[in-house]
Amino acid sequence: MKERSVSGFIFDSFNVIFMIVLCVTTIYPFLYLLTMSLSPADVSFSQIRIIPEKISFVNYEQVLGYDQVLIGFWNSLKRTIFGTFLNVAVTIAAAYVLAKKYFPHRSFWTKFIVFTMFFSGGMIPSYLLVRDLGLMNTSWALILPVLVNPFQLIIARNFMQSLPIELEESAKIDGANDIYILWKVIIPLSMPIIATLGLWNAVFHWNSWFDSLIYMTDTNKEVLQMVMRRIVLDGQMQVMSSVLPEDQNKVNTETIKAATIMVTTIPIIIIYPFLQKYFVKGMLIGSVKG
Repeated sequence: MKERSVSGFIFDSFNVIFMIVLCVTTIYPFLYLLTMSLSPADVSFSQIRIIPEKISFVNYEQVLGYDQVLIGFWNSLKRTIFGTFLNVAVTIAAAYVLAKKYFPHRSFWTKFIVFTMFFSGGMIPSYLLVRDLGLMNTSWALILPVLVNPFQLIIARNFMQSLPIELEESAKIDGANDIYILWKVIIPLSMPIIATLGLWNAVFHWNSWFDSLIYMTDTNKEVLQMVMRRIVLDGQMQVMSSVLPEDQNKVNTETIKAATIMVTTIPIIIIYPFLQKYFVKGMLIGSVKG
């Protein structure tokens, strides 16, 4: 084996130390909040700990027993599923067209799409458009304005350009049209980029709250992140209708907040391991080809 130089050893050591520090600073806040959420109300957190003294699920019972949390969870789940599906479907269809060299004025349309990455109409015109279209207090107000992300479209186009054109040509010789080729040839080969786009959009839709703040005036239409914001930032513990007056001494505001954060965070974390193997490949191939 080839011996490493001193500079190479120092560089590798620095990388290892840096990654360890980065992992600790990333994982510690999550473990701290998880421990807090699993602790009963009488446990003091004056000392730093990541292992609970006592394990209790009363905080989760209180959070999940609050009707507004369940309504927000369903609204977020519905938005994430339909929003991600539509985002990926429209992006893949548009990328397939832009990837074809014979598409008329392809360079112009690509530059036009890239232009929208740097300039937009702004929040007020977007709000007026959504209001005038009658989309207020509907899930479409959260999905349609972000239906296509220019950056994701360019990444998907680059990925499809890397696919062998001979596959498409052979399919056309057999009589296949463009829609059949997209469905039977391109999409099965594009699973890495589809998984990457799905992960990006699922995380975006699940974590988004500002558009719900703008477009949703009905509290029953709010997403889970808005409910969490009200509980965590505004400290409106009185909205926890499931907490009876005689049980107020059993409730700790901080542990309830931690449980709320866990409820909103864990579902999207569970998805990532299933898409990780596709995520790296999709990002690599989609980004290196111009």
